[in-house]
Amino acid sequence: QVQLVESGGGLVQTGGSLRLSCAASGRTFNSYAMGWFRQAPGKEREFVAAISLSGGSRSYADAVKGRFTISRDNAKNTVYLQMNSLKPEDTAVYYCAAVFRPTRVVTTDGKGYDYWGQGTQLTVSS
Repeated sequence: QVQLVESGGGLVQTGGSLRLSCAASGRTFNSYAMGWFRQAPGKEREFVAAISLSGGSRSYADAVKGRFTISRDNAKNTVYLQMNSLKPEDTAVYYCAAVFRPTRVVTTDGKGYDYWGQGTQLTVSS
């Protein structure tokens, strides 16, 4: 089992940058594929980015491609989401998710994840 704790959210102006972090407990972090999802008020949760066990494969939602970068440091049990050129429509609660020994290299469907963090709020002002 793994526990996930997100941090780094906050208020940023349009065009700004921010980096989210997700720290995982346990000693088998490199057995978990990781993902970031977000949920805006009144909307369903949506996929943002995913990364494979080693970090060699990544996937992004079209809405963030070219602006967001997912990465992981297995030595620090942490996954990151670097967000650049932020837009008001990026405003949401961002969730980190983990899946143990996944059957796919990267998982973009939230139903494929076993563990979730509590979320961190990002607000982008116009």
